Amino acid sequence: MSGFGTLFRKEIIRFGKVAMQTVLAPVLTALLYLLIFSHVLAAHVEVYPGVGYTAFLMPGLIMMSILQNAFANSSSSLIQSKQSGSIVFILLPPLAHFEFFSAYLLAAIVRGIVVGAGVLVVGLFFADLNLARPLWVVAFALLASAAFGALGIMAGIWADKYDHLAGVQNFIIMPLTFLSGVFYSIHSLPAFWQGMSHYNPVFYMIDGFRYGFHGQSDVSPWLSLAAVTPVTLLLGGLALRLIQTGYKLRH
Repeated sequence: MSGFGTLFRKEIIRFGKVAMQTVLAPVLTALLYLLIFSHVLAAHVEVYPGVGYTAFLMPGLIMMSILQNAFANSSSSLIQSKQSGSIVFILLPPLAHFEFFSAYLLAAIVRGIVVGAGVLVVGLFFADLNLARPLWVVAFALLASAAFGALGIMAGIWADKYDHLAGVQNFIIMPLTFLSGVFYSIHSLPAFWQGMSHYNPVFYMIDGFRYGFHGQSDVSPWLSLAAVTPVTLLLGGLALRLIQTGYKLRH
C-alpha cells in the first residue's frame, strides 16, 4: 500500500498549496450565506422548539460545504491531471485499483471535513451549537463526504474539459444541495414537494447531520442512515469500477 500513501500525500499537498482557494474561499462563502439568511430570518423563524434559525442553519451550511468540497477535490484533481497529461505518471506505476480509488477518496474526505470544520469554527461566533449526538455528526460527515468524493471521481474520469465538470456542479450538485433542506425544514413545504424531497439523498445527509447537533430532525436519523449508506456504497462501487475498466483513463 506504499503507492496509496504516496498518492494520498500528493493529493493533500495539492489542495494544501492553494488553501486560500480550496479552504478559505468556501468558508467565506458559507459565512456570507450565514450572515445574509440569519440577518433576514433569525428574528422571524423558529424551526424546532428552542432552536433559533441561525443554529438550525449552521449544520446545513456545514454539510453543504463538506459535500461541495469533497466533490470538487477529487473531480478537479483528475481533470487537471487529464488536461495536463500528468495522469500518465499515476497510471504507469504498479498501483492497485483500490489504492488509486482510496487515495483520491480519502483526500476528498479530508478536504470536505477540513472545510466543514472551518465553517463550524466561524459559525460558533454567531450561534450556540451543542453536539447533542456527536457520533451521528461524525457518521454523516464521513458518509456524505465519501459519497460526494466518489461522485467527484466519476465526474473527473468522465469529463473531458472543465465545462463538463461545471455542468455537473450546476445541474446536479447545486440543485441537490439547495433543495435538500439546508435553509428550511421540509415540513414548511407543500405536500407534493415534501414527498419529492424524500427522493433526494442529500436531504437525508443534512437531516441526519442536523440531528447530531440538535437532537431533532425532520425524519428519523436511522431512516437517514439507511438511505445514505447504500448511496455511498453504490457511488463508491461505481467509481472503483470505472477505475478498474480504465474508462477514459487508459483508453
